[in-house]
Amino acid sequence: MDLNVNAFRIVQKLTTEKKEERRSSAARIGGKLGGPARARKLTPGRLKEIALKANKARWAKKRSGD
Repeated sequence: MDLNVNAFRIVQKLTTEKKEERRSSAARIGGKLGGPARARKLTPGRLKEIALKANKARWAKKRSGD
């Protein structure tokens, strides 16, 4: 294998990984900001509906896994 081709592949791999890391960290930051902001906007009744639905889904998953 040519030395230049190998160097190109290494550089390409290194730059691609960095881009993926940046995207995932940006998504994490956005999620940390967006989740609490959404919760503040929801009414107590709607929050309860969402929590009950999540609870039912969790228990249904445990029952089917037994």
